[in-house]
Amino acid sequence: MAMDGFTGYKSATTEELPAARVVMDPFHVVHLAASKLDQCRQRVQQQVCGHRGRKDDPLYKIRRILHTRTELLTDKQKIRLFESLTSHDDHVAVEITHQIYQQLIAAYEHRHRREGKKLMYKILRRIRTGLPAGLAELAQLGRSLWNRRADILAYFDTGVSNGPVEAINGRLEHLRGIAQGFRNLDHYILRSLLHSGQLAERVNAL
Repeated sequence: MAMDGFTGYKSATTEELPAARVVMDPFHVVHLAASKLDQCRQRVQQQVCGHRGRKDDPLYKIRRILHTRTELLTDKQKIRLFESLTSHDDHVAVEITHQIYQQLIAAYEHRHRREGKKLMYKILRRIRTGLPAGLAELAQLGRSLWNRRADILAYFDTGVSNGPVEAINGRLEHLRGIAQGFRNLDHYILRSLLHSGQLAERVNAL
């Protein structure tokens, strides 16, 4: 059974379905790592510049690039990423956290799940304890993931993921947002149908 990192869900599941195998969904593992990467970037930004990110600050300029797989970056983006991470000695914390983030994704994307599982275990073991000072966010991530290592590694044995459910939920949340500011139910229904593509052919035919 795939789920996010909230321990309450796991406790409830194991209590009601003791035979079920819990799998921590890859989306939530990567999302947690991404949030720690953001927190690290923001902390270092504040320490180095003394203010929140501005458009010309090196770390602020790469805030989106940091979340993109290295293989998908353009040459220009790779150069910007390198220059920003090496522009100050204190940026090394962001660089290391970014590397772990990329390694987690690579483990999930490995063409052979058995090898991906080995890579994932090595990553989790490497960051669980004993990290140098200045990597507080990565240390927090390491402790959190190590505590759920069995659930994380279970994905590589089962392949179970709630990705499709998350995708549907995302579309539903967006549709719910469409309702904000609308008082006419008929108008809301029409806009929802347009958004979901149900009226696309009729509209295009006009």
